[in-house]
Amino acid sequence: MSGTLQPIARDGDAWLILNGKSAQLPDVREAVECVREEGHYLAVRVTWEGGDGVRLAREASEAGIKRIIAGGGDGTVNEVVGGLMQLPRDARPILGIMPLGSANDFARGLELPLDPLEALRVALDASPHNVDVGSLGGDYFINLASGGFGAQITNSTPAPLKRLLGGGAYSLMGMLKAWNYQPYRGRLRFPGGERNIPLFLFALGNGSQAGGGQQLAPLAKVDDGLLELLLVRHFTSLREMKQLIDELENLPQSGKFVEYLQIPWVEFESESALPLNLDGEPCFHERFRAELIPGALSLAAPASSALYSHQDEG
Repeated sequence: MSGTLQPIARDGDAWLILNGKSAQLPDVREAVECVREEGHYLAVRVTWEGGDGVRLAREASEAGIKRIIAGGGDGTVNEVVGGLMQLPRDARPILGIMPLGSANDFARGLELPLDPLEALRVALDASPHNVDVGSLGGDYFINLASGGFGAQITNSTPAPLKRLLGGGAYSLMGMLKAWNYQPYRGRLRFPGGERNIPLFLFALGNGSQAGGGQQLAPLAKVDDGLLELLLVRHFTSLREMKQLIDELENLPQSGKFVEYLQIPWVEFESESALPLNLDGEPCFHERFRAELIPGALSLAAPASSALYSHQDEG
C-alpha cells in the first residue's frame, strides 16, 4: 500500500487515512482490494507519526476528495476530525470510519460494523448525516471527553492490557489505584448552574461510551446540540464507593454521588491542571470552556444509528 501503488486520485474519489499499525493487516488489505473490485476508486494514505492524520485530511480536501475514511481506533478518528475542523466548513469531506482499534468506542456507539470489509462498505456508501463536534480548550472531540480520575486511568492503562481485557482493564486499574487518589477541586459553570465539588471524575458526551464500552452518556445524540455532563463526586468509604457504582449503573438518573445533565456548554476553572482525555487522547488544562459546534461534520454511518436523533440529510 505504498504511495506509488495508489490509484490516481480524482475529484469525488475517497481516501482511506489508515493508521500505520494496521496497514499490513491481511483483512484490511483484502477489504481495500474488494471495494476497488466493486467499483470504488479508493486511495490509501498511511500515517507514520502524530500529526499525519491532520495533514492528510487537509491534503484530501485540497485534492478535491469528497469522502475520507479514518482507519484505526478512536485516536485516529480524533486526529482526522481535528484536521477536518481546521478546514472551512464547506471544504470538509464526508467522514467515514473503519474501526481498527482496541476499543472503537465511537464506532460501537454508532453501531458500525467491526468487520473491515463491511465497515469500509458503509463508510463508502452510507448517506451523510450532519453531526456535532465538541470543542475543548482549542482541541476537538467527536465522541467523549473525560476528566479527573477517569481520564488519569485511561491515560495510564498500558495498551497491551487494554487489548487483553478490553473495558475490564479500566476497572482493574481503577481498583488498584482508587485509594491513592486525591479529588480534583475546581469550579464548573454551565447554563443555569454552578458546582464547587470535589470531583472524582466527570465526562462530557457527544457520543455515548468510552473506556472500552462503559456507557457514560446513555442519552447522547450526535446531532442534538447538547453535551451530556456526568459528574461523579468524591467518596470516602467502601460503602460510598458501592453506592456510587450502583448510581452509575442507573444512569441517566442522578443520585448522591452521580449527577447527569444535558447542557450546550460548560466552563471549568481550577488552581491545578486537570487530566483530560479527548477521544482517547490525553491533555491537561487548568481552565477551559467546552461546547458543541452544531452540524460541524458530515458523517457516513447507518441511518438507523442509535446516536442519531433524526434524519435530516442528503
